[in-house]
Amino acid sequence: MEDVPVGAALLGGVMIGVASSVLLLANGRIAGISGILGRSFFAATGDLGWRVAFLLGLPLGAWLTGLVAPATTALTITDSTPLLVAGGVLVGLGTQIGSGCTSGHGICGISRGSRRSFVATATFMAVAAITVFVVRHWIGNA
Repeated sequence: MEDVPVGAALLGGVMIGVASSVLLLANGRIAGISGILGRSFFAATGDLGWRVAFLLGLPLGAWLTGLVAPATTALTITDSTPLLVAGGVLVGLGTQIGSGCTSGHGICGISRGSRRSFVATATFMAVAAITVFVVRHWIGNA
């Protein structure tokens, strides 16, 4: 995989910040993906439209980015369906235990000064760093 240019990463970060700010200012909602998805199944009247639009925009945005700048999306995780399902279940479990996901805590919670979000994000980052270390140095390129 090629290195993604700093400008592309910066632009992506700005777009995420703008989108989460617009959602908060226009709708009073936090852009936590797990909460948006989870509450879509039991949405209040008039609350489902923006949730569906937000959720559809995630893969649509990635697809459009792949068309415009293929080098930025040249990442393959795994072709193993059981591994992807297990990963999804673990992420879902983690968002329930942590009362939110990385986007809700890391982007929206920290910007609001939430102490809980600072702790959650520090925990996410530490576990991610440990996981990368273990996979790269102990397990190898499996």
